[in-house]
Amino acid sequence: MNANDLEHQVRTVSRCIPPELVSRLLAHGHAAVVADRAGRGEWFSAQAWARLLAERGCLAEAVEVLTPHAATGRWTAVVALAELLEDWGRIDAAIVTVRARMALGHPNALEYYARLLARHGRAAEAFDLLLPHVGKSSIADALVDVAHVADRDEEAAELLTARVDTHRCSDFPWCCNGFDTDTALGLLATIRERQGRVDEAIALLARRRFASSDGHDQLAELLARHDRIDELHTYAAGDGRDAAAERLAQLLEERGDVHGAIAVYRQHSGQAHSAFGLARLLARHGRGEEAIDTLRARADAHPGGDWILHALADQYLAQGRPADGLAHLDALATLRNGEEAWDLYRLRLPLLAAHLGVDAAIAQARSHPEGATSYAASDLAQLLTAAGRTEEAVAALRPHESENLDTLAEQLVVLGRVEEALALHQQPLVRQLTCGPPR
Repeated sequence: MNANDLEHQVRTVSRCIPPELVSRLLAHGHAAVVADRAGRGEWFSAQAWARLLAERGCLAEAVEVLTPHAATGRWTAVVALAELLEDWGRIDAAIVTVRARMALGHPNALEYYARLLARHGRAAEAFDLLLPHVGKSSIADALVDVAHVADRDEEAAELLTARVDTHRCSDFPWCCNGFDTDTALGLLATIRERQGRVDEAIALLARRRFASSDGHDQLAELLARHDRIDELHTYAAGDGRDAAAERLAQLLEERGDVHGAIAVYRQHSGQAHSAFGLARLLARHGRGEEAIDTLRARADAHPGGDWILHALADQYLAQGRPADGLAHLDALATLRNGEEAWDLYRLRLPLLAAHLGVDAAIAQARSHPEGATSYAASDLAQLLTAAGRTEEAVAALRPHESENLDTLAEQLVVLGRVEEALALHQQPLVRQLTCGPPR
């Protein structure tokens, strides 16, 4: 096995079956097929088979499966082998495995290696390894975590303070490898919090230019952890504090103050995220009708926001009101001059099935201008599968099998037609499918 073999698996299914199909094979008792494919050098099969062997207590065999893949230098394979060795207490072997790849220069290897060392009594060594490379955000994250174990928090804090005082972003994130001033402030706040200097941590986080990233607000989380609910209320009331408001609502709900949580969401009702959060909260507490009203108000105010319609359709189903859901979609289609693209029409399928039955839903769907497309076939097959009609789902997919290869193969496995499923992945179809671990 070499890197080129695995690279070929990245681009073609002719020498690889995808992970979803591997999982489906195992779930339906076809471990021997997965073992055979692993023996042929297929990565996802090898990964799953090694995991199963380890669960059975066959560590040596599991290591033997993964070693040829790790030997190619592919990072995902190296990590899989190292994790397996670590889980079974073979720490020195795991360290040697990662160190060998680190010597070849993988960008994630140093961080992983340092964390591995820190987990096993070598935190001071890990800290010293990371220190010269701390100009990168992921390395700085690791350094802060390792510093705690190595009892070198103050040394890390001094480095971060210098970064805050001297760094000025010119073209974030390109100018600083993601290690901008906000990142440094957040990491410094992490250190101060675990040192018990909570007020200082709060002051540091208040200095950031951007309060949240990817829906996560570190200051809101800190305030919630320390039960500083009045400060969290004040913070969430600020402009653009959606993530903080959601964390406040979650905290109030956890404390049994459902009315307070609802009030927080309603204060931010102009935001789509808050409307969705409020609807979920109401539904969790048996107030499904109010959840529907909340989502409808948002959908009516922003008719172009199709994503909210997905949540609304789901809620109509959950409340046993499919006819009302269909009526809402009918009214929306009228506003759009009767035009309803498949992306929106597909929301009707579970509603139609619940209201009129699966056959009626399929008949109506096939009359849609896009009802004979490959993507419509996928949705119809999903509807049939949910109704336990797998044979019919396969029949719906067959005319479009090249576009629905994975779904068709999985359904064939459910029916016990494993050879047919595997044959689909032996066809010379070139697709952008990740069948091997990324470099």
